Amino acid sequence: MPDSPPQQPPSPGSPEDLPDGSGLLLCGARLTDGRTVDVRLGGGRIEAVGTAGSLTAAGSRVDLSGHLLLPAPAEPHAHGDSALSADSEGPVSYDAEDVQRRATESALLQLGHGATALRSHVRIGDMEGLDSMEAALKARRSLMGLADLRTVAMPRLLTGLAGANGLAMLRDAVKMGASVVGGCPDLDPDPTGYVEAVLEVAAEHGCPVDLHTDGTDPARLGRLAAAAGGLRSGVTLGPLGGLARVPGEAARRVADALAAAGVTVVCLPQGGCAGVDGRGVAPVRLLRAAGVRVAAGSGALRDVANPVGRGDPLEAAYLLASQYGMRAEDAYAAVSSGARAALGLPEVRLEAGFPAELLAVRGERLAGALSLAYSRIVVHRGRVVARTSAVREYCDSAAAVALDLPRQGRAAKYGGGNPA
Repeated sequence: MPDSPPQQPPSPGSPEDLPDGSGLLLCGARLTDGRTVDVRLGGGRIEAVGTAGSLTAAGSRVDLSGHLLLPAPAEPHAHGDSALSADSEGPVSYDAEDVQRRATESALLQLGHGATALRSHVRIGDMEGLDSMEAALKARRSLMGLADLRTVAMPRLLTGLAGANGLAMLRDAVKMGASVVGGCPDLDPDPTGYVEAVLEVAAEHGCPVDLHTDGTDPARLGRLAAAAGGLRSGVTLGPLGGLARVPGEAARRVADALAAAGVTVVCLPQGGCAGVDGRGVAPVRLLRAAGVRVAAGSGALRDVANPVGRGDPLEAAYLLASQYGMRAEDAYAAVSSGARAALGLPEVRLEAGFPAELLAVRGERLAGALSLAYSRIVVHRGRVVARTSAVREYCDSAAAVALDLPRQGRAAKYGGGNPA
């Protein structure tokens, strides 16, 4: 991201490279409880929340009039190594430079949507070896200060003679800096052995586990839950789309077992992802009723698994609300507090002392923001790191004037145009 010219100070709210400790005042933001407030940030945290006009700050000010201020979403299930490759001619390149570019570009795209933290699954072994992991770790370092990118080492095989190399690479990937161990047991000839190997490596290194599985085999899921219950660092499963096709009583037993083991489920309302063949979405109502912590991710982002994937957490929340009957508040929690918990990140509330990981969306109510979240301002570690501004304009309309329809408050640029 280029720096501003020396003679021009950074404009309020622009994503300049300011230290965490620089003060920032968010003015006139609307909260989900209906209050309009000022929010002062400093040191990467929320310093104070007060009624509009009541706070001052030595640093920059950002006018959030007309915006709803929310805890920032997180992306718990990305595939940065294959993202943005759907239009490639021929086989997708996994050269280190191409992987680093895709991982970086896709993370920035999702940051623009509001995701200040991401967990990206990276394939290791086979043709890629550890090159893709090394490239993803370089992307992570280049994004420091903009977004928190964490990587999951994802070997194909872990059992038998064929899996010995994958197991060695899994351990090497953790030593290189992979944050999480994972993979897809459904692709191994011995899925139970695969899970046992992953859990063993996780226990050795104190790493969390994040496994891909479609979830069509309730007995296997039950065994996985039983084995995962003793891992203190935490276990995440997803997308579990096949569990929605399991008969009711068997599915309920699996949900109870997952809840008892403390397993988090990441569903993918926007579609599937590489590594699992099944489509569909995990039975979120059943899981939540059993006490399972459910988060929502984006999955594939314009790769061969989903060439139209958007990587937008708010779209995932919108789909949970519109297609799966969740309240807007619960749907947004699945991509914000639930997703952050799945990543092991601290909770964010619009209160003093909490991390300044925030998303401002034009609108007044959460349901409306999930429907039409075009304009967004993203705050990471107490500073604005991304801004998206959208303006819709119409020609003159006597009806619009007579009805006093709402406007964005920007003067028309074109002759007679009325900005919406």
